[in-house]
Amino acid sequence: MIFDVSLPIVLFLIMAATFLLYGKYERKMRSFLGGRELRLRDTVLIVVAIGVMVTILAFIPKLNIIRVFFLAVYCLVSFMFTYMVVPRWYLSILSPVAFLFLYFFYWNEYFLNLFAVIFVIYVSTYLAALFTWKTVAGFAALLTLMDMIQVFGTQYMVKSSENLIMLELPAMIILPTFPAGFPEARIILGLGDVFLASLLVTQTTRKFGRKFGYVTAAIMSTIFFVFETVLLNFLLGYFPATVMVVCGWSVAVGIRYLWDHVHPNQKMLSFGKEAGTS
Repeated sequence: MIFDVSLPIVLFLIMAATFLLYGKYERKMRSFLGGRELRLRDTVLIVVAIGVMVTILAFIPKLNIIRVFFLAVYCLVSFMFTYMVVPRWYLSILSPVAFLFLYFFYWNEYFLNLFAVIFVIYVSTYLAALFTWKTVAGFAALLTLMDMIQVFGTQYMVKSSENLIMLELPAMIILPTFPAGFPEARIILGLGDVFLASLLVTQTTRKFGRKFGYVTAAIMSTIFFVFETVLLNFLLGYFPATVMVVCGWSVAVGIRYLWDHVHPNQKMLSFGKEAGTS
């Protein structure tokens, strides 16, 4: 039996870090975004745009175009988030400069994972302020549907992922299986899946409180572990991880609503709704 605990643990830590960071800087981010929030039709356009981007990445003949585009986006996001936290441009510019220096001169799998984690936490924390409970549910459903089509149907998601892997861009997390079922095994998880998981947990934390946010992250990581174990033993290959993420989130939220319905006057395991996440 082959199983892995490294990726579920890393996923849990990223989700927890995101909603904790969001709780600390929520007011700043909402102010920075002008208090804007996405509507359901906006989420449809975003998912369509993501699907188009995946298709383009699968067919671009010159991979250097992908590299330049991704590096530019990463540097911009890194600068903007750092500037929001530390409003000094000469300090904020250090993060993208450090990333570019390491990427071109000292790049390896450790730095790839490090900057991938930093990037997805930046993006998840920053964009969480744009979503509401309603729009995040719609976004999750649409993104999962698009992911399934692009993996099982067109397979463009597979091709675009292979291009990103070839360029060694921090657009995914690559970890060895632990405990190792076989030494050469590597688990790959795209940042889009991690972003969705972090976004869902952050919105759950906003609605039900920080403690239930931890519970949700733990349940999602456990469901992810179950799916991953089945895939490692019976279906090696690409699988839409958004399905695993949404299933885990649905179980956690379903348990919460069921408990509130059966015990309307009791706090679930003393994890009742808190005032905010800070």
